[in-house]
Amino acid sequence: MRLADKPVPTRAGGDAGAASPGAVSPGGGTVPGKATAPGETTETTVSPESTAPPQSTAPPQSTAPPQSTAPPQSTAPPQSKVPAEPVAGGGDAFAAAVAALAAGRDAVAEVRDDLEFEDWPAPKRLAPQAVAMAATAYRDGVEAGSARLMLLYDPAGQDGWAGTFRVVVQVHADVEEEMAADPLLGEVGWSWLTGALDLHAPGYLAPSGTVTRVITEGYGAKEDEPPSTAFELRASWCPADDEIDDEVSGAVLAWADLLAAAAGLPAQPPGTRALGTRRQAGRAGASAPGVRRRR
Repeated sequence: MRLADKPVPTRAGGDAGAASPGAVSPGGGTVPGKATAPGETTETTVSPESTAPPQSTAPPQSTAPPQSTAPPQSTAPPQSKVPAEPVAGGGDAFAAAVAALAAGRDAVAEVRDDLEFEDWPAPKRLAPQAVAMAATAYRDGVEAGSARLMLLYDPAGQDGWAGTFRVVVQVHADVEEEMAADPLLGEVGWSWLTGALDLHAPGYLAPSGTVTRVITEGYGAKEDEPPSTAFELRASWCPADDEIDDEVSGAVLAWADLLAAAAGLPAQPPGTRALGTRRQAGRAGASAPGVRRRR
């Protein structure tokens, strides 16, 4: 007997040739396919995905603990212990120190017309309380140097401090190339500061700082500009807490002397009363004291 003459076995559910050809889609429907040729058996194929448990039966991701259940960053202790805007009157000790700082500034402004002072934004994260000021030095009417001074106050003190206050200063001034090349510039510049502190605020503690030579050269569109050299000193120290008013006021006088020395200005302008040390009253100068303004 030929295979073509052999009858096709009837499958359960009806004649094989009457079965709907095609495969079951993942959604359970029938996908139309080619008609079954005579003598061909057609098996209905079920997609494995349809027999597997649908994804919806698996625990959805939404059932997992959401990230929102974890403590948000906002629950961490904020840095609000340091005021966002330092207040100058944040305590009796600090208020007295701020008044002494202003007194020192006024004393310098009274006798020098080659230095100009202005308020400067206080740092926000260095200490619970802070105040700052800036100064500019003029030589023959031309700016010759600039400086910054900050007074920090932390009732708990900080590492490296020898008290509850810390004075931080920065002085920058243009200098001649020969002076910038002098290997003793750092030592001499530091002596300007310590000598001024010995005179005006001898109770200073834990001083530290750096002296930097700055060389500026132009390139490209600025290649025709001559090189310039500058001197920069950064320093800090703790004024003695037991005489904080005198020490803070004297720190301003020492800072002004340092700026004047770096800018090539006289230590004491002629015709003005001497500031002297903080324990000595000023002596009258050759001419009547008064405020001299730069024109």
